[in-house]
Amino acid sequence: MNKFELGQLSRRGFMSLAAGGAALATTGASVKAQTVKTSARIVILGAGAGGAAIANRLAGRLDGAQITVIDGRAEHWYQPGFTLIAAGLQGANYSVSRTTDWLPKGINFIADYAAEIDPEANRITTLGGERVEYDYLIVSTGLVLDWDAIDGFDLDMVGPETGITAHYAGPEYAAKTWAALDKFTTEGGVGLFGRPATEMKCAGAPLKITFLAEDIATRKGNRDKVELIYNSQADNLFGVPVVDHRVRQLFDDRGVEYRWSHVLKAVDAGAKTATYATPEGDVTTAFDFINVIPPQRAPQVVRDSGLSWADKWTDQGWIEVDQQTLRHLRYANVFGIGDINGVPKGKTAASVKWHQPVVEDHLVSEIAGREGTKTFDGYTSCPLITRIGRAMLIEFDYHNHLVPSFPGVIAPLEELWVSWLMKEVALKATYNAMLRGRA
Repeated sequence: MNKFELGQLSRRGFMSLAAGGAALATTGASVKAQTVKTSARIVILGAGAGGAAIANRLAGRLDGAQITVIDGRAEHWYQPGFTLIAAGLQGANYSVSRTTDWLPKGINFIADYAAEIDPEANRITTLGGERVEYDYLIVSTGLVLDWDAIDGFDLDMVGPETGITAHYAGPEYAAKTWAALDKFTTEGGVGLFGRPATEMKCAGAPLKITFLAEDIATRKGNRDKVELIYNSQADNLFGVPVVDHRVRQLFDDRGVEYRWSHVLKAVDAGAKTATYATPEGDVTTAFDFINVIPPQRAPQVVRDSGLSWADKWTDQGWIEVDQQTLRHLRYANVFGIGDINGVPKGKTAASVKWHQPVVEDHLVSEIAGREGTKTFDGYTSCPLITRIGRAMLIEFDYHNHLVPSFPGVIAPLEELWVSWLMKEVALKATYNAMLRGRA
């Protein structure tokens, strides 16, 4: 593959480091955008993937802006790595860095959480009582994991002794998940997997950990000792129909049972049973291993702010933004980046990458006195691991259309080594380039 072909293939460059090395960081910034002088006060609420990336981009575009980032988290977590940790392929430290490592110089960082968002007064109040006024607000808080919604569950239960796992909870819990998965795939028994009924980040992750459990047991020669059950919250395994059909084929081929409309509601660690809500009533299943992924919602401070949709996702609180411009529909000086957005698709790190230029364009254009033109089409990417060393590179938009970055080169529904390479090797470098505002 020559350099010209690489350039053509990187139109959705988030995944292209596997083929083109560091090309993404340079091609994405090959034409330096003109800076704009301003004294605007911009507050970025959240310093995760979305917040750090947009802070870097705006710091390079706005000359004189007062940019403030507010976040109480000391650690930055590379969340796409949690599945690799949970499969024993990386250690917990693989996903951990410092929040401040990724923020640009010259901005004001407040190491605290927001206690109140007042979009009428254009003000944030922190837990410590500091008040921060803004002209523009970018909400990039991410979401919260509602562990309390699972009756009987506590993160202290997670580990090989109980067979209860929760790799979404963080790097250390992902490592504990591997300890439990290693034991389960050696000793055998019944393994339960599934996802919540709410919107969630990386909806392919529950499928990945299921596929990996099957593959690890097979590699150990213990496949006949394990029973794998995937509990789908709906009547499909994946929201994109063509991908759903393919995953069903793979589950059928590998002997993974799947049950429709099963939503986890309770775990009994002592009895080693899990209870699921179904249309026909509650169903209780005994387990030796269970992967728990809880309902996911907007942080309470966002839900209390008046920024959420009033008639959609009312139990979850995602903010009311235009799905193309990511601008708030009632507060024109507010934008959303990342998981917090109330849009039909886009709760992945790859989506965050494509939120960035849209928000940057509309915010900077307004400051410069012109109209923004960029739009977000719902781009979501899922390197769907199907076994160690193989993955399908699933990319789609708001309309459930597959939008492959490498048409004619990488078949999105084929289990390929190169798609695995993008997840296991290239994605983190690309992610880090995004955080720096260079991708």
